[in-house]
Amino acid sequence: MTVDEQIAILRRGTSAIVSEEDLRKKLSLGRPLRVKLGLDPTAKDITLGWAVVLRKIRDFQRLGHTGCIIVGNFTAQIGDPTGKSKTRRQLTREEVMEYFEAIQEKLYKILIPEKTQLFFNEDWLGKMTFADVIRLSSKYTVARILERDDFTKRLAEQRPISMHEILYPLCQGMDSVEIDADIELGGNDQLFNNLVGRNLMEQYGKAPQVVMTCPLLVGTDGKEKMSQSIGNYVSISDTPNDMFGKTMSIPDDLIGNWFELCTDVPLSEVAELTAEGQNPRNAKVRLAREIVALYHGEEAGAEAEQYFVDTFSKRQQPVEAEEVTLPDAAVADGFVSIPALIVELGLAKSNGAVKDLVKAGAIALDGEKVTDLRMERDQVLGRVLKVGKHAFRKIVG
Repeated sequence: MTVDEQIAILRRGTSAIVSEEDLRKKLSLGRPLRVKLGLDPTAKDITLGWAVVLRKIRDFQRLGHTGCIIVGNFTAQIGDPTGKSKTRRQLTREEVMEYFEAIQEKLYKILIPEKTQLFFNEDWLGKMTFADVIRLSSKYTVARILERDDFTKRLAEQRPISMHEILYPLCQGMDSVEIDADIELGGNDQLFNNLVGRNLMEQYGKAPQVVMTCPLLVGTDGKEKMSQSIGNYVSISDTPNDMFGKTMSIPDDLIGNWFELCTDVPLSEVAELTAEGQNPRNAKVRLAREIVALYHGEEAGAEAEQYFVDTFSKRQQPVEAEEVTLPDAAVADGFVSIPALIVELGLAKSNGAVKDLVKAGAIALDGEKVTDLRMERDQVLGRVLKVGKHAFRKIVG
């Protein structure tokens, strides 16, 4: 494949390439490139938003290059402040490794195992002495670090910035130095950190990495970036029916963006699907089917579409809703706490959110709206719980 053909593939779903001229030079070297992505494990799932940059690594892998995943078992204990208005909680090493173990196998739903290398940055950052840290700090100025947008805003608002946050971009840059990265990928919010790595590589006498960033996927609420903490996410481990239903719930103005970032559908075809005068529902059905097919197979995508049509378009209750065991944590003295039940099943992020859904009439058992937050166990067992428009679970003992 020519360099131009590779560039055309790699440019899809990217917002910045620093620089494209350097990328062309790297692709002309005639050897597999080392394509770096740093992951600080801070949650136990992989969302479609996180998958955007993982899919970009897979694009490189399909072109014969190597994906180098840096597991931030050191840096996650520091806390990257990117996009945060305040200092992020520092995790323990045990918490970080627990999160990584939860996502490790899920990574290979996207990445090609034989073209993936895993590194743990504790192996080099954890061995640095205080003198090493001082020497590293001398390679970057305070003025340059404070150019970060979030630091600038916090200074203007007189919010505190801790020294460990200032050191974080240097730690991430050292990851690139250690593994001789040719390219570093990240979301838009990582541009500053990745450029620090590019600068440090030059100072250490190495060829500077190319920096490529991808847009941050907006979540199902149509407002905030997709986040597990907010709850506006689709997991790549969701069941086909849940994945399809959640995708169908996104606002129409996100359809084109999700096609570009979450699927392999040619952009020329996307333009036809989303052209003026086309029914956005048809485009959204195609989008949902494509996403399900990527993670569960084409047959699952077709079945999820049929389930959605039968259940929602025809206003039927599913004949075979997914069965789930009544969680012990939701039961006390023979009564079931509806908020605790729904939170335990992962269908809402908090008891308060469930209470809001109840008030809105968005929770039902066998089609009957739930109005009580506490119900007898026998009133719940064997019945189909509906949460919102698209989530159904049959509660069993």
